[in-house]
Amino acid sequence: MNMALSEIEQHLKTLRLHGMIGTLPTRITQANQGDSFAEVFACLVQDELDCRSSRLIERRFKASGLKERPTLTEFDWGFNPKLPKKEIYELISGKFIRDGQDALLIGSPGTGKSHIAKTVAHSAIQTGYKVMYREAHTFFEDLFEASELKRKKKVNKLFSESDLLVIDDLFLRKKMPEQAADDLLDIILTRYSARRSTVITSNRPLEDWGKLLCDNAASSAIVDRLLHRGHLLQFEGRSYRLKEASIRLAANNRKRSG
Repeated sequence: MNMALSEIEQHLKTLRLHGMIGTLPTRITQANQGDSFAEVFACLVQDELDCRSSRLIERRFKASGLKERPTLTEFDWGFNPKLPKKEIYELISGKFIRDGQDALLIGSPGTGKSHIAKTVAHSAIQTGYKVMYREAHTFFEDLFEASELKRKKKVNKLFSESDLLVIDDLFLRKKMPEQAADDLLDIILTRYSARRSTVITSNRPLEDWGKLLCDNAASSAIVDRLLHRGHLLQFEGRSYRLKEASIRLAANNRKRSG
């Protein structure tokens, strides 16, 4: 049976085989140049699989809460040579997620904790994991709003069942919501039992968490679970943000003087 290219494309569209549609002209050329039916068909199937994988990754990125796609390509390790470089690359490899482990990134403001955490999250999405990323204040706001709207179970499930949960800048705001300790503890306990990985960044030392959460018992339980199968990475050094601000200021001064 002969069928025009437009008809084939329409049938593929009906079957939602969009990956095949995109490469069909190329594969027809490949067949006309002598490749066997089996070879060309195998390529078309792989094209469809690749397309679906890309679309899945894009959907997971949009659902994650990440707003950027950071990498370490241009990260200035020399600016802060004491950063735990080996441990950071281990996190980005995703092995800790496969092993059901956690990570705490603790240190001074501006030393790269958030950039590393976002890079870990982005790399995990690219690998195929379901990821949820939230800045800490947004994390607690989501839980509060869900409670007000009687949707707490649904949001708890969202945060509890992702392969990786990243909570960025915990305690950046000194005043925590009244339910913060209980909410965070519930999520951490559920994830710990299911061996799902959590990454938390903070510029406050662990010994301050009880005071900041206004609940020493909950804080101890949270830290205990996170460190039992977790990695503690200390970030020391100068602020990358201040470095970038100094570079911008110097550039502006040169423009004015020029």
